[in-house]
Amino acid sequence: MPLIVQKFGGTSVADSNKILAAARKAIRAKMEGNQVVVVVSAMGHTTDELIGLAKQITETPAAREMDMLLSTGEQVSISLMAMAIHSLGHEAISMTGAQMGIVTDSTHTKARIRSISTERLRRALESGKIVIAAGFQGIDDDFNITTLGRGGSDTTAVALAAALNADACEIYTDVDGVYTTDPRLVPEARKTNRISYDEMLELATAGAGVMHNRSIEFAKKFSTPVHVRSSFSDVPGTFIVAQPEAPNQPVCGAAVIKNEARVTLRGLPDRPGVAAQVFAQVAAAKVPMDMIVQNVGAGGKADISFTVPRDELPSVRKVVEQVSQQLGAESVSYDDDVSKVSVVGLGMATQPGVARTMFRALAEKGINIDMITTSEIKISVLVARDFAQEALRTVHEAFGLSIAPPNAAAPGEGAGAADRRNHTKELLARLERMEDLIIEDITLDESQARVTLVDVPDRPGLAAQCFDEIAEAGINVDMIVQSVGNEGQANISFTVPQADYQRAAVKAADLAKLLGSPAPASSPKVAKLSVFGIGMKSHTDVAARMFRALAEAGMNVEMISTSEVRINVVIAGAHGAKAVDVLRREFAEALV
Repeated sequence: MPLIVQKFGGTSVADSNKILAAARKAIRAKMEGNQVVVVVSAMGHTTDELIGLAKQITETPAAREMDMLLSTGEQVSISLMAMAIHSLGHEAISMTGAQMGIVTDSTHTKARIRSISTERLRRALESGKIVIAAGFQGIDDDFNITTLGRGGSDTTAVALAAALNADACEIYTDVDGVYTTDPRLVPEARKTNRISYDEMLELATAGAGVMHNRSIEFAKKFSTPVHVRSSFSDVPGTFIVAQPEAPNQPVCGAAVIKNEARVTLRGLPDRPGVAAQVFAQVAAAKVPMDMIVQNVGAGGKADISFTVPRDELPSVRKVVEQVSQQLGAESVSYDDDVSKVSVVGLGMATQPGVARTMFRALAEKGINIDMITTSEIKISVLVARDFAQEALRTVHEAFGLSIAPPNAAAPGEGAGAADRRNHTKELLARLERMEDLIIEDITLDESQARVTLVDVPDRPGLAAQCFDEIAEAGINVDMIVQSVGNEGQANISFTVPQADYQRAAVKAADLAKLLGSPAPASSPKVAKLSVFGIGMKSHTDVAARMFRALAEAGMNVEMISTSEVRINVVIAGAHGAKAVDVLRREFAEALV
């Protein structure tokens, strides 16, 4: 019998009428011949109200007791949902995270799922009951209640769908699907019929609030189709599956994170191990880093910039001040008034000119770019927060995202059932490490060269001017990094095919003269290393481990760029093959 997991968020169960409406959807799915598991969040703003109550008692509540308190919100929802289904003449049973056998680690308020024991769930389903599951919670090995942190109910739903090898996971919410961007900020945003796991992962971490990245990690890891749809209608929503809506479309969506903070360490010693030391200490503080940029050093010095959520800045400042003194950085600066704007699309990996289009569109609006980082399917820029919404609208318009591509997939097309081969011992083994880091591949590209513009004027249109010149010369650019330089200046590095190196170096020299900047620092042969996988951002120590392993092998990192699913670094060309071996040993336990 087909099995469906349905998830209803807080707004979808905010009052008795909405709970009854959700119950009817679950019953309808059951009557259509499916086994049904319903995951519910706490009603409305219950979680916020519980946090407020705790704050009235103490400003620093114990994390364990916060989990005990917050878990009660979902218990209210599941019991009321079960009552609603009973009142409508059908059988249901409510279960907490502990009763379902969701075992987590002991990191209170943001625990990771270690395993799910499905025996009790399956017995209830086989007896004909609809199972009502509490989202957001589990227990650790000592039977302490734990909660999963932001997006925890989504994570529960997709994790249960994976563990039960469900045919689909339906996420019911107050929007009717995944849009090309937030329609509250850009009214012309378009609902997509389908989006790939990788695109959704990048958009989730770039600021799209429809789905949390951990839930998409589960979906991708276990090939679970996810259907994001409205709680208030029966129209098809957006299917999150392996393939994109339109493979030839370079960009599928744009997103913004408004409340970012930038940290920049200038004048660090340009030697192996510096980046590793910085990021190891930040990772140890459990601070999630977003954009990470290291640019090529000049005069034996290098600069490192990274962003963190704005509310994490006070805690990260202590760590950064300490590490900057240890390493002898010339200066440290902070900016808590910045936002990140990103465009995402699988198609940009094969279609040149995406970065140029983005930079030119922002330049024409007079929006200055503070930082740039790119990956194969995402380009992110850091801008002043006052320009964030305008920047989002600008890039959305520049890529014509409000218009459906001519070859777009129809609703539901390509969103088949989960791979039934998952009924194997391999699946059971993977369920024992549900949220472990998974490294899908470590690759080496030895075909590229690097060009670096140093101390160029930091002004609106800088990136557009640089990459217009490069594009007009017919040179394809791969990796791009722009970092904050000295006062009023920026450094821009990019990689190009080695065959184009001489022309790119000449263009860069001409640009440097035009801009009144020092001569470019370039290299005709570099090695680009990529670590690609699932859980790259939620496992905060991946970057630190990568940099440490390279440093211990005596290899200096020249460039860094990061995304949700990939970390790219550039090192000296002669070290490429050895570096791959080093990283494969470092991540051996996570490689699949």
